[in-house]
Amino acid sequence: MAKQRTTDKLSAAEASRINKRIKERDATTMTKVVSLADGVADSAFKGKDIAIAIPARTRSNTLWNKKRGILQMGDSKSSRELFNLGQAKQFMQTVLHGKSIKELIEAEKTLSLRGMFYRALHTIQGTKGEKTFAAQDESDAILEDLEVSLGSLREELHVYAKKRGTMVGNITIVDSGDEIDCRRMGSGGYAVPSITEPDVIQFKKCEAKFVLHVEKDTVWGRFNEDRFWEKHNCILTEGSGQPPRGVRRLLRRLNEELGLPIYCLLDCDPWGHYIYSVIKQGSISLAFESERLAIPDAKYLGIRAIDYERCDLSDDVQIEMDDKDIKRANEIAAYPWFKGHKGWQKEIAKMLSNGFKMEVESLINKDISYVTEVYVPERLQKKDWLE
Repeated sequence: MAKQRTTDKLSAAEASRINKRIKERDATTMTKVVSLADGVADSAFKGKDIAIAIPARTRSNTLWNKKRGILQMGDSKSSRELFNLGQAKQFMQTVLHGKSIKELIEAEKTLSLRGMFYRALHTIQGTKGEKTFAAQDESDAILEDLEVSLGSLREELHVYAKKRGTMVGNITIVDSGDEIDCRRMGSGGYAVPSITEPDVIQFKKCEAKFVLHVEKDTVWGRFNEDRFWEKHNCILTEGSGQPPRGVRRLLRRLNEELGLPIYCLLDCDPWGHYIYSVIKQGSISLAFESERLAIPDAKYLGIRAIDYERCDLSDDVQIEMDDKDIKRANEIAAYPWFKGHKGWQKEIAKMLSNGFKMEVESLINKDISYVTEVYVPERLQKKDWLE
């Protein structure tokens, strides 16, 4: 039975407490940023090598905590040195973003990832037009390096990403002081923001019994139009492919704070399987955030490789697997958290044996609302899922 939590409208006292927590968090983050800068300055004054230690965000430095069911970052670090031709530019980029973060905290303002890119963008003095960043991808990677180096989350650095993801269903939330009834969001739904921490979003009232997370907006639209969330008393979310951190964090909070089971309806292909893996265990590149993002008891509802026969689907829905798909499927099957799981080994083997992939939308081949009226209700009733 899902826990229900009801709060009064955000009061002045509650707003004050939240504001106090934000200021305390900012003070902690500022101390870390200044400490990083002081370390660089101290090395320079003492004539030592000037460098910044960056935890390695690599597969080899990612550890599988079987007991907890999540990926965690190891202790391996690399040194980013100023007087190393191969590292000098990244060192400069790291310092530039550190300076911008300090300014944002002092101004009590935030910037998007794109805004951070432009904030630090300029032509490097003494060069023939070389810029500090060639593209935003470079900037984003440096910001992730700073997150792990400082031990601070992106929102603690006052940086947010583009909104991507949608929610609708039997829950009322308070977003930045504004009450939002997710039962009354029309055809578009509530756009999930990049930052979904308790300081920003509070759960006011929830009657939902579970969360159904679907891979794409097209599938979400079918469920929303059929008002699946109303008929089955749930919350419906989507992440536009691999869900961004804001959606993953919100799902984790719904599971952890409200006790709602998370069911994932994803494509039957290596990429759908990987998305489930990221939701459940965390990702290699963001292993340092698994503590707040991963949902170890999330369940994979489908679509399944056996559904081609089980649902009597047409040959027209088959999408032939190419060499890249096959390679990726075998890689996923070798993941430690899938390797020892008979159900997942059987699932991936069946998909490879079929030789084709299937999208959730393929169920529309049966009937426009087959996925909402038959497929998902039956899977839920029979508890037919993979974990």
